[in-house]
Formats: sequence, structure tokens, C-alpha cells
Amino acid sequence: MNYFDYTVTAQDGTPTPLSVYKGNVVLIVNTATGCGFTPQYEDL
Repeated sequence: MNYFDYTVTAQDGTPTPLSVYKGNVVLIVNTATGCGFTPQYEDL
């Protein structure tokens, strides 16, 4: 498996295959978006 084989859940709840980003520079950040204690990630 590689990066493009994975599907992630977007913040709005939709499944998004990472293959849609093939050919682009991607920064992957694992955040706890649902907890409300991560204001430092607003600009991401």
C-alpha cells in the first residue's frame, strides 16, 4: 500500500480518496478537528 491507496474522512464527513491529490504537493496533518481545542490549526 502507498499514500494513494488510502481514503480519509474530510472535515465535512465525506470520504476522500487521497488519489485525487496525485501530482500535487500534499501536507498531511493529523488533527483533532472535532474537539475544539486546536485553534492553532485554523490557518491550515
